[in-house]
Amino acid sequence: MDMKDFLNVLASKEPVPGGGGACGYVAAVGMALGNMVLSLTTGKKKYAEYQEEIEELIVKAGDITNRLYECMDKDAKAFKPLSEAYGLPKDTEEQLEHRNKVMENALLIASEAPLSMMELIVEAIKLIDRISVIGSRLAISDAGVGVQMCKAALNGASLNVYINTKLMKNIDVAEDMNTKADELVITGNELADKVYDRVMDCVHP
Repeated sequence: MDMKDFLNVLASKEPVPGGGGACGYVAAVGMALGNMVLSLTTGKKKYAEYQEEIEELIVKAGDITNRLYECMDKDAKAFKPLSEAYGLPKDTEEQLEHRNKVMENALLIASEAPLSMMELIVEAIKLIDRISVIGSRLAISDAGVGVQMCKAALNGASLNVYINTKLMKNIDVAEDMNTKADELVITGNELADKVYDRVMDCVHP
């Protein structure tokens, strides 16, 4: 669907796309902005010393952008089993036992998708960190915009992990996933803030 259709469905009562799909899209836009800075830097004499690295980063940034975009579909597919599990009958003991089993597996799947997305977003933030150092000063503000979008997507994706792990009966699995998400949130936010401050120092009068 195009952007307008995506927003219309996002605003509706349809279960997907939801917050996860939105995070994937926002992060992809953020990484694409970082790549735009590289595109505006490559070939410039002023940044010739970084030319080889810039060419490598353009490829990496393009790959991460595509993978983040694909996270939109992956998140929707991961949420579908959970959405269906909520609708299972629970009138009898047998039905309730079956529902709980299906629900636990669905919660795991629904948590893994945003957790994987978070790992990819942190990769994007690390890339933008480097871009903010070697990228054209004329386009450096776009690196700042991009990292802010990735930061928002990272924090948003973490909420999709926590809301699902909170319902898990397997406490060990839930705590392990929460710990991974916590670490990614801390690492990603600290680095994103560092990049934002660096960009702000370059653009603020």
